[in-house]
Amino acid sequence: MATTIIAKQEPITDDTITDQVRIKLSEDQLVKGGALGVDVKDGVVTLTGMVDEPKAKERAEKLAKKVKGVKQVINKLTSK
Repeated sequence: MATTIIAKQEPITDDTITDQVRIKLSEDQLVKGGALGVDVKDGVVTLTGMVDEPKAKERAEKLAKKVKGVKQVINKLTSK
């Protein structure tokens, strides 16, 4: 008789969310988010800093919302 091992899924921490959001933002050609601030508290992401154009602000928010564990995004980004 085979036994099935169910892997216990690790809870998604704010640190994990922060890392994943930073990766997504820095890899995006429009956002170029390497220097943007990413703060996460209980799954709520706050984005701060400056982007080159208004559509980069919207794109950053959409990217952050796609990260697993994100409950809400507060977008405080400003554009030049």
